[in-house]
Amino acid sequence: METIKRDFYLEKLISKKENGLIKVITGLRRVGKSYLLDPLFKNYLLESGIAEDHIIKLELDKRTNAKYRNADALDEYIRNQITDSKMYYILLDEIQLVKGFEEVLNGFLYEKNIDVYVTGSNSKFLSTDIITEFRGRSDEIKVFPLSFSEFYSMKNSENVNNVLNEYLVYGGMPLILNNKTHDEKQNYLNNLFQNTYILDIVDRNNIQRTDALEKVVDILGTSIGSLTNPNNLAKVFMNSKEQDIDVKTIDNYLKYLEESFLINKVKRYDIKGKKIITTPSKYYFTDIGIRNAKLNFRNQDQNHIIENIIYNELLRRGFSVDVGIIEKFDKNKDNKTTRKTYEIDFVCNIGFNRYYIQVAFDINEEEKKKQEILPLVSIYDNFKKIIIVKDLLTPYKTEDGITVIGLLDFLLNENSIEL
Repeated sequence: METIKRDFYLEKLISKKENGLIKVITGLRRVGKSYLLDPLFKNYLLESGIAEDHIIKLELDKRTNAKYRNADALDEYIRNQITDSKMYYILLDEIQLVKGFEEVLNGFLYEKNIDVYVTGSNSKFLSTDIITEFRGRSDEIKVFPLSFSEFYSMKNSENVNNVLNEYLVYGGMPLILNNKTHDEKQNYLNNLFQNTYILDIVDRNNIQRTDALEKVVDILGTSIGSLTNPNNLAKVFMNSKEQDIDVKTIDNYLKYLEESFLINKVKRYDIKGKKIITTPSKYYFTDIGIRNAKLNFRNQDQNHIIENIIYNELLRRGFSVDVGIIEKFDKNKDNKTTRKTYEIDFVCNIGFNRYYIQVAFDINEEEKKKQEILPLVSIYDNFKKIIIVKDLLTPYKTEDGITVIGLLDFLLNENSIEL
């Protein structure tokens, strides 16, 4: 397979070089964190003139490096490699295998000629624990599955619509590109889910009811883009023939799935009241292919799948994303005041900028167009308002000043939100 460049993340890593912080590369397992560190970043260092003996790389999951899983042995090994005052670059893969690694890494921060980069790929490392441990002393680089732009770049100019349809079904885990047939792709994604993600979560949190954990994933998978909370999920269990699971257990399962980066929780934001509403929330999958395979490729609601992919793309681009709600008051035919609550799919913030985004399969019918526009025109501020549709079209503005963008334009153009 042709090399996947992943320049988006490499440039992020380069920009944080020698910033005095521990660079922590996080993300769902098998998204390419180790690959980003070596060969991509290591080759960059070499091409920049860094001597190879000033790049100290250890793959701690290798049997030959097992002795360095002891914190004291790791610390001693690295310090013995540092023989002058020039900058040394420490690249540590699978750092979670070292018990007490936090103290080792913190110790490196006191050395002016040590620049530290670490990755890990189990749910212990991928949880928020490590970010909390190094708060104020670490710099996180979160790696996502292949964006559609990255995925398409690997398809050798195949028909873009065919590639998009493939991406909507199988997602963007990098190694999906090595699998050719539907059965191969399905087996890869199912094995990844069962033998990597679920096993990690079960082992880390000593879960007894693996069946219930998977049931939660199934429920979330069939209702992406829908509001829910632990109470609602518990009712689904109560209405089934399976053993009841209490609300607290379900709440824990949701947290475990979030900590492993398998799903993302999206809270609601009251646009007029300017406040976060903590429950109910929406959940999206970090990789839509994992979701689809878990459901055996049933429930292929393209509108919600597209919504999930747009959400992931917004996160990758650095936006913080909420689901927006806005109340609109009108008079009915009896001149009585009525209140209606509308939903904005995504309220996206980055720096001082905000964007309101609606996702629609199409807006070809006038009634559908009004339905998507009404919530946006009910927001009385000057931030940009956008509708993303699956149709292949030239971006345009409606009479209400709302920008309409085709899905491909949005996904393939890094600055599409500014069109």
